[in-house]
Amino acid sequence: MLPLLRVHHIAIICADYARSKQFYTQVLGLRIIREVHRAERESWKLDLALGEQYSIELFSFPAPPARLSQPEATGLRHLAFAVSDIEATVRHLASHGVAAEPVRVDEFTGRRFTFIQDPDGLPLEFYETH
Repeated sequence: MLPLLRVHHIAIICADYARSKQFYTQVLGLRIIREVHRAERESWKLDLALGEQYSIELFSFPAPPARLSQPEATGLRHLAFAVSDIEATVRHLASHGVAAEPVRVDEFTGRRFTFIQDPDGLPLEFYETH
């Protein structure tokens, strides 16, 4: 067996760096670890902390192609965040103008969850874990 330890980071490419930076830091509350402009690639790289366990890398590139979200396609489906209170999460998102899908119940675990879309249409799930 391969001795994998944990997920190290998640990389996201955005179309509008300033808009996505604001969304991930101000709406979702991720903490900036470091921000680097890579002039040779005409690219920004923003390292974001989610607690102390995971890191999200937010990248910008000139004219990236749009991500296919509908219809769903082969590949990584979505990014899910654990939350303790789904109703408070939905209220917080709404206060920032972010619409959430209706809250559903996972038929296998009985846990509640919802989805939103980030500024580029990437599906983000919020999964209640209490």
